[in-house]
Amino acid sequence: MLKNILDNRDDYQPGLSIDCVIFGFQDNQLKVLLIKTKHSHEWALPGGFVPVDEDIDDAAVSVLYGRTGLKGIFLRQFATFGAVKRNSIDFSNRVLNFYGIPLDEGKWYTNRFVTVGYYALVDFLQAVPQPEGKDEIVEWIDHHAVPDLILDHKEILEKALETVRMELNLMPVGYNLLPEKFTIPQLQKLYETILGRKLDRRNFLRKITAIGILTKLDEKKSNVAHKAPNLYSFDQERYNEVVRNGLHQGW
Repeated sequence: MLKNILDNRDDYQPGLSIDCVIFGFQDNQLKVLLIKTKHSHEWALPGGFVPVDEDIDDAAVSVLYGRTGLKGIFLRQFATFGAVKRNSIDFSNRVLNFYGIPLDEGKWYTNRFVTVGYYALVDFLQAVPQPEGKDEIVEWIDHHAVPDLILDHKEILEKALETVRMELNLMPVGYNLLPEKFTIPQLQKLYETILGRKLDRRNFLRKITAIGILTKLDEKKSNVAHKAPNLYSFDQERYNEVVRNGLHQGW
């Protein structure tokens, strides 16, 4: 893959890259999709370079689709990372050496890159992690258990999580992270996991109901030990309207 990019480097915007923080929710854990290659003991965020003839948002969509197989999901640009020393020459040279690329041929890759961060919220059960070739491992990892990451990817991940937490006060989440049918406790647990703190059950129910994005279904959750809770779904039209116009409350 890298050899192909270097052979066609004129097709890519020099000094510009994309890194995507892809979140999923499963078993009451907020998970992030990470990549590990054989040339490094550290993990990395999914990312890529920007073709000169493609809008940067479209390039991010391409990265996301290539790693999850999903289209039309929530994706938002949240920050740009451009520290002078964010690129590691040692890391870049190690990658080039792994692929057998001479340093003089890989100079484009070792130059300084400014990266644009995107975060995505995806349905864990629908996303299928996609490695690029046999030299990669792609896995979902609990955001509390993220190992060492390459370059400044830990900073990018932390900024993405900080942004999602802040934007919980501005818009709803859940449509892209929960199954089509869910319970109020499941939705509350999602919010608590993102925020990193407990929420009062009655206050949460009052606030989430007041937003008007939920539809109570004539169904109850099956296979539970105690009283079966009601199932809900999102009113997609109302949900999208609130995302556009914003919320006016906190959690």
